[in-house]
Amino acid sequence: MTKENFFPSKVALITLISACFIVAIFMGLRMVFGLFTDFFVNDLQCTVTEFGLAIGLQMLMWGMFAPIFGALADKIGSAKVTIIAAGFVALGIYLLYSGPNTGIFFQINLGLLIGIGLGGTAISVQIAAVGKHFPNKTRGMAIGIVVSMASIGYFFSPIYTKFALSEFGWEKTLNTYLYFVIFGIIAAIFLREVKKEKNINESIQKEDNQTLVEALKEAFNHKGFILLIFGFFVCGFNITLVSAHIPSYIQERGFEIWTAAAILSLIGLFNVFGTLSFGYLSGKYSKKILLSILYFARGIVLLLFLILPTSTYVALGFGVLYGFLWLATIPPTNGIISQVFGTKYLATLYGVVFFSHQIGSFLGAYLGGYFYDQYGSFDYAWYLSIALSFFATLVHLPIDEKPLPRLATT
Repeated sequence: MTKENFFPSKVALITLISACFIVAIFMGLRMVFGLFTDFFVNDLQCTVTEFGLAIGLQMLMWGMFAPIFGALADKIGSAKVTIIAAGFVALGIYLLYSGPNTGIFFQINLGLLIGIGLGGTAISVQIAAVGKHFPNKTRGMAIGIVVSMASIGYFFSPIYTKFALSEFGWEKTLNTYLYFVIFGIIAAIFLREVKKEKNINESIQKEDNQTLVEALKEAFNHKGFILLIFGFFVCGFNITLVSAHIPSYIQERGFEIWTAAAILSLIGLFNVFGTLSFGYLSGKYSKKILLSILYFARGIVLLLFLILPTSTYVALGFGVLYGFLWLATIPPTNGIISQVFGTKYLATLYGVVFFSHQIGSFLGAYLGGYFYDQYGSFDYAWYLSIALSFFATLVHLPIDEKPLPRLATT
């Protein structure tokens, strides 16, 4: 009995490595804008609400363009789409420090342009490209590897940004981000497509006849797809509330100021273990049960963070535990979509679900700033995040994970 290789081909390996570099760069960049809050408020005369609105708009544009770039990637290839999207990120960053960058231009640069670019660079297109190269048995682990590389970006980006802000100022720090974008564009060249005659995914003959419109109609008529949309909305609300507002909340609670960057870095570091663990478990156990466990754990961890006494150990413990749960939702969520509907339109269908994630992200970013400006506290936003976590715990349980009848092999 021969042992089956994890990598079906050299092309699969090259695509995986390329996706890892892209995701590490662009997911790292989207994580650090909360560290610029004071600079934007003082130098660009924006309020915390306006900053939250810009991050919320960024999340919304990211979500809106994820299915658009996904559909485009399914047609012209992931490499071309990633390069095009990276151009939007570069333009937004450039204008953010060089101007015009106040008032409506602040929203356009940080919110609109960078958000559009993230739709094609920050994970959804890349994990779909990787997922098409791997069979259902190992797809979750392969996607987990890519998602875990976002953690590398999460870990190093706050550390670098904190250093650069103190040494160079915020404009120069943003300028250096453009070099990271260039590295991401170079990596995108090596994203490869699956050759049809060598496609190792299931039921390729039946799947090839389906059109994009038919795939979307089929998905929206499936209860499990709708429930995934609700669940991923909660995921977006949870993590963007933390990434956008934890630096300000740390100051509100009286923690030492350095703990904000430490929490973000710990989230990045321990997300590696979380995504790899749940990527591996997605190939062994029910993906919907794993998702329910994840969301329940998020609610408990956040609740403990709020009620426990202010302490450096509590803050760092929150970073460790929440980091383990941070992007661990992606392998089982993506796995359910590909398992139920197949992989031909995986980038598009995951992009649709991800749009819901970004609507949640918009509300997490905006409501965090709104509640703070209205009531002088982030507490109401945290309470809402906890309630939504427990809602997501329940919403995944009725999902039917069985492949559709049309995917039955002949």
